[in-house]
Amino acid sequence: MSTRTLAVVSAGLSVPSSTRLLADRLTTATADALRERGVPVTVEVVELRQHARDLADNLLTGFPNEALRGAVDTVVGADGLIAVTPVFSASYSGLFKTFFDVLDKDALTGKPVLLGATAGTARHSLVLEHAMRPLFAYLRSTVAPTAVFAASEDWAGGDAGTPALTGRVQRSAGELADLVAGRPPAAPADPFADPTTSFEDLLRGSGG
Repeated sequence: MSTRTLAVVSAGLSVPSSTRLLADRLTTATADALRERGVPVTVEVVELRQHARDLADNLLTGFPNEALRGAVDTVVGADGLIAVTPVFSASYSGLFKTFFDVLDKDALTGKPVLLGATAGTARHSLVLEHAMRPLFAYLRSTVAPTAVFAASEDWAGGDAGTPALTGRVQRSAGELADLVAGRPPAAPADPFADPTTSFEDLLRGSGG
């Protein structure tokens, strides 16, 4: 069976961050679930904190630089997406929103997506349904039914998390694995279909 690719977008700002910790837990569980279904998988992680200035430049110029283009291509070309954000002011972070703002409006159409969020207290958990799910519905992604929220108390047992968090992670990972395994592999991106790709990049991609 063809190898599938999982893209993981983490919008945590600190190193280490609970956002990246949750993203890693979801990634491991999803990869394991895919392998249990006989589907080989590779994982590519996009840490948005590394692209903060690139994203600001993209908003001003309308074009991504080479580093940001690589991150965008990773997400757009993946078979499935895990997207995790910290919660600020009762919503997803500005960095998280900006990344999805710079994508083409049709880039994630139909793509299986698993949503996750982190915050200090459980009262922010409604962000998953009131902010994140509507965003990906607008992008016409196929979102897994179970989204995963982790508050500080969910890490009381250390990096492994509480049994309740582990249960949510396993359930959501199985749902994403089913969505990814049930679709044909993603087609490679066509650089000639992107009008923002420079002539020099096209030459490099074709060996010229």
